[in-house]
Amino acid sequence: MANPPPPHGPYPYAPPYGQQPPGTSPQPPVGPYDPQPGQPAPHPYDRQPHPHPYPHPFPHPHPHPQPYAADPGCQFCGARPAVQATVRGHQGILVLMRFLSRRGMFCRSCGLATYREMSAKTLWQGWWSPLSVAVTPITLLMNLGPRGRFRKLAAPAGGFGPSLDPGRSLLRRPVALLFLVPMALVVLAVPTLFVLGAFVEGAGIGKAPTLAVGDCVRNEGDWQDQDLEIVDCGAADAEYKVTRRLNTSQDACVGGEMLADAEYSPDRTTISCLAPAR
Repeated sequence: MANPPPPHGPYPYAPPYGQQPPGTSPQPPVGPYDPQPGQPAPHPYDRQPHPHPYPHPFPHPHPHPQPYAADPGCQFCGARPAVQATVRGHQGILVLMRFLSRRGMFCRSCGLATYREMSAKTLWQGWWSPLSVAVTPITLLMNLGPRGRFRKLAAPAGGFGPSLDPGRSLLRRPVALLFLVPMALVVLAVPTLFVLGAFVEGAGIGKAPTLAVGDCVRNEGDWQDQDLEIVDCGAADAEYKVTRRLNTSQDACVGGEMLADAEYSPDRTTISCLAPAR
């Protein structure tokens, strides 16, 4: 008479439920893509990837990164709405220059605070090199673009911390005087130069004197670069006396006479003859 099978199946010491006996490999379960007994095999294009026999304890990461939110918030306080912008600054150090910038997401308050801080520093740090005199105004004009974008935003809300304090406007800060005072001097200097030029021209300052026949002169320069000045003929420093003008091409000075430049004649084209006064 045959013995009955052991209570735990063909293996007397079978492992607990869900584990494989020693020396055997796990068998994947039969899925819809595998042929059932008595059925034809599916077409190769109908086959799907075989599932893992044991589920992974951690979910697989998504193959494609998810896009960020449309408005990630201000980088300083996290408030919204925020806008992407770049605020610039400049420093001039004798022959060297530094180009500064701060880029990121800004809410209204943090953006205006950053704009005013960097522009204020540029106003007093950006003039101290030759090229910086031209770069500093360009930098200040470029910051007007981000400033306009910040002012169009609504008041910040929903941040993880307090927003930066914008403080006083740029023109109400003491450093603005370092920019306004030189600009005011330049504006006033232009009409002042025109007035001085008209005065000098009207007074004849720096203008060559007009020589008449019989005048006595002395030459403060050399004859290649004359500097003639009219003096009294009885004075001790009288060197030459105007004897005639060469009005035609046939006229000529006599021997021993010098030629005065044409700029000393009334029409600025006629040459005068100068004879020694003694």
